[in-house]
Amino acid sequence: MASHVTYKYIKENADIMEYIRRADETLAAMGYTEHSFAHVEKVAHDAAMILEALGYDERTVELARIAGMMHDIGNVINRIDHAQSGAVMAFRLLDNMNMPASEICSIISAIGNHDEGTGMPLDPLSAALIIADKTDVRRSRVRNQDPMTFDIHDRVNYAVTHTDLSFSEDKSALRLALTIDPEISSVMEYFEIFLQRMLLCQKSAQFLGIRFEMYVNGAKLL
Repeated sequence: MASHVTYKYIKENADIMEYIRRADETLAAMGYTEHSFAHVEKVAHDAAMILEALGYDERTVELARIAGMMHDIGNVINRIDHAQSGAVMAFRLLDNMNMPASEICSIISAIGNHDEGTGMPLDPLSAALIIADKTDVRRSRVRNQDPMTFDIHDRVNYAVTHTDLSFSEDKSALRLALTIDPEISSVMEYFEIFLQRMLLCQKSAQFLGIRFEMYVNGAKLL
């Protein structure tokens, strides 16, 4: 059954855009880094890039974009278990759009499994979403403009001056290359808060039949 629900269609849906905006407001009130349109659009782009590079069909790539755009809407309810609540919200929204059940299953499974506390790669879509989400580390996500009051998450994100997620030439490895200012945060601090996420990225890459590699300031760490 063909579906009219596209990434463009989702981006033009006023209700979904409101959920994304309000979810980010919730996290802002809690002191979290940016989870608004810049984040979800980057996750949508990178998830699609991963599957497209690996030769997945056009519709699967499009579903990855949709999952990336919607993956954090559950934060409007609560940060705790936001992946699961977001999956339930996405089910209702997509079902009301008459999206085929097979496609809804793929999207809500990916959304429900993107959090490192409870998630795991179950299919190519969920694996790509996990990697795209967990590798979005950048200075522009920091809301706090006072370095004197940075917590460790602010400090680590602010220390990242450049991020690149790309494939090796033969597409056997997906590489996250970070440039970190050691005067702001140490590499050890990065792994203190992101180690579980990077290990989940490794597991997700293995599911896709590739390696996940990480470079910091030119040195290979994973």
